[in-house]
Amino acid sequence: MSGLVRVRELLVGGGYTVAGVRELLGGVAGGALARDEIVPALRATRGGSPVEVLTRLFWLQVPVPADAIAADELVAAGLAEVSGGELRALLRVEPLEAVDGDGHAGYVVSDLKVRPGAGRVPADDHVVGTGGASGSLARLVVHSPVDNVLDLGTGCGVQAVHVAGRNPAARVTATDVNPRALELAAMSFALSGVDGAELRAGSLLEPVRGRRFDLIVSNPPFVVAPEEGPRFTYRESGMAGDDFCRRLVGEAAQHLEDGGYCQLLANWLHVDGVPWDERVGTWVDGCDAWIVQRDVQDPAEYAELWLRDSCEAGTPEYRARYDAWLDHFERRNVVGVGFGWITLRRSERPVVRVEELRHAVEEPVGAYAGEILDGLRKGAEFSTACGQFLAAADGLVQEQVGPPGAEDPERIVLRQTRRLRRAAGVGTVEAGLAGVCDGTLPLDPLLGAIAQLTGMDADQVRAHADAVLPELIADGFFI
Repeated sequence: MSGLVRVRELLVGGGYTVAGVRELLGGVAGGALARDEIVPALRATRGGSPVEVLTRLFWLQVPVPADAIAADELVAAGLAEVSGGELRALLRVEPLEAVDGDGHAGYVVSDLKVRPGAGRVPADDHVVGTGGASGSLARLVVHSPVDNVLDLGTGCGVQAVHVAGRNPAARVTATDVNPRALELAAMSFALSGVDGAELRAGSLLEPVRGRRFDLIVSNPPFVVAPEEGPRFTYRESGMAGDDFCRRLVGEAAQHLEDGGYCQLLANWLHVDGVPWDERVGTWVDGCDAWIVQRDVQDPAEYAELWLRDSCEAGTPEYRARYDAWLDHFERRNVVGVGFGWITLRRSERPVVRVEELRHAVEEPVGAYAGEILDGLRKGAEFSTACGQFLAAADGLVQEQVGPPGAEDPERIVLRQTRRLRRAAGVGTVEAGLAGVCDGTLPLDPLLGAIAQLTGMDADQVRAHADAVLPELIADGFFI
């Protein structure tokens, strides 16, 4: 892999980073490329500078003149070939931006992207590069230091590269069922300076039985597909329904150090007559859990999404595969498929929260994901009889709703301007506490003062606080 170190120097020296490509393309071409339209990007990269040549070669996947860049290094590394005086990419090389948007995280190597209209579908062992899902997971992963990390279903290695960038001394283990994925992940690690990573073949947690980690991160093959075997290993496990995600969540605690995290993206079935949150909540064993549904698709939308993903729209097989997907869901009384995040933390006294959050939240979530779990536990343990100190969360604003000129509002809303940006309707007691709680005074005298100011009975105020504050603490309004 020593040749890849020289390639990394070539890429970085040529300005082939996310920031460099973003500046080169601008908003119009960059936006079009996000929609898989490359014509504006081709127009923006005609100048022949190193960043333009590398962007055309590895991102847009079009040939460049063989003498436009140091072709020998790229050919020797197996990333490109020379044919007819042109240099053609054999693999896709993408730069990664640090999760917080501050700096360059590294590079990942994947198979060439199959774009709509290419007239072919990905190979069975196709290894995908970065995308919306991998970016979402990278922004979810906790920022707390880790010494020992497992990237389960590593693919091209993107999650391991991100985690290693924040934890340069961490021991990295990466697994996948696809040997080709492990080969390309090794190239990604060499290009990104991730040294000493251990790569193991196998499904789920089988390759690491008996071992424990500070962090398990997984963008797993969560796609729920018809039972005809996994057609594409990068997205389908071959297991029935959402069993892969269910098993990973249920077995994670056995492979986590005390307080260790497991974080993954998942799909889960919405079965007619069964509350989805109750169903998914039963997956958890031995961990605190924060499970968030970010989107739901009906069976037809879901089938269309993944048929587009594999570039099968417009092919002769499209209708038959679409029909097979709908048959599969109909036989199992599936009325929808949810998509979301799962964060687990090994715990002896688990607290589980399953919820839906469709709105935009502050990114990266990993900067405060651990504190979300802390809040769930503190909320579960809260009692005004325990001499608590509370502080209102940073960035709270209060909204009062009612007719103009009315003495008392009809409704009071506390709204978070940061983090999960929740809103909660509250009463006078909670609104009063939000205005005075700064963590320096015990809660009990503050509740007494609110009782005096409002003319309420002090015991009633305390009873009300015991009833409503646990949820507000769990929701992050009070710390």
